[in-house]
Amino acid sequence: MTLKLDKVNRGPHLSTLVASSISREIAQGRLRPGDQLPTEQQLAQTFGVSRNVVREAIARLRSEGRIWSQQGRGAFVADQPNTTVLTIDFDALQQANAFQSLFELRGILEVQAAALAARRRSDEDLQAMKDALATMQAAPYGSVMWLKTDLQFHKTVAAATGNVYMLQFLTFVSEKVRESILASGNQRGSEDLAAVTLGEHQRILDAIETRNEAEAQEAMRAHLHGAASRVGLAEEQSD
Repeated sequence: MTLKLDKVNRGPHLSTLVASSISREIAQGRLRPGDQLPTEQQLAQTFGVSRNVVREAIARLRSEGRIWSQQGRGAFVADQPNTTVLTIDFDALQQANAFQSLFELRGILEVQAAALAARRRSDEDLQAMKDALATMQAAPYGSVMWLKTDLQFHKTVAAATGNVYMLQFLTFVSEKVRESILASGNQRGSEDLAAVTLGEHQRILDAIETRNEAEAQEAMRAHLHGAASRVGLAEEQSD
């Protein structure tokens, strides 16, 4: 069995890159159902990462149904992919049209989520949004912490819908968007952009706080339009 595994570039998304590389070996038949993966130590040396990164990658692949593992024996390629598990290949998202499609899906979900959050949010939900936005304000624009807290804000909006599936889908899609932005490295520090983006989030928060569903939808739509533009997506694709 000859695998085509190479060291991965450094960054906050290392486990995603490792998981994607192993997934590619499975998809292209170099790792077949029942095959045992190299040990954690071997994978860590091959990819040039820590064993913790490898463990995170293996955990992701296991959750996606691509592999199974047994304590004391190691990890093995699953006999059949679990088609009930939603997956989005990291490498595919590096293509502009795929990233646009993901952003479109995010927009469909998040605009409706904003309306539901305005209708259903509790005081605790509202406080969680305010806390997330406050943390975001303290982070450098475009940094890993900024993107993490940006995602947290959107998760609090999704949680306020009271719809567990909305939360699950939006968390998954938003995390994929975040990973792609980190990988592209096209977020640059800018006080002006930080002010604009924070203002967009504040407008969403204000609409949800006053339970204005229509304004919450419009605020979320405007934010996602701006976000798409800031990551280089064509305007006509971000509506």
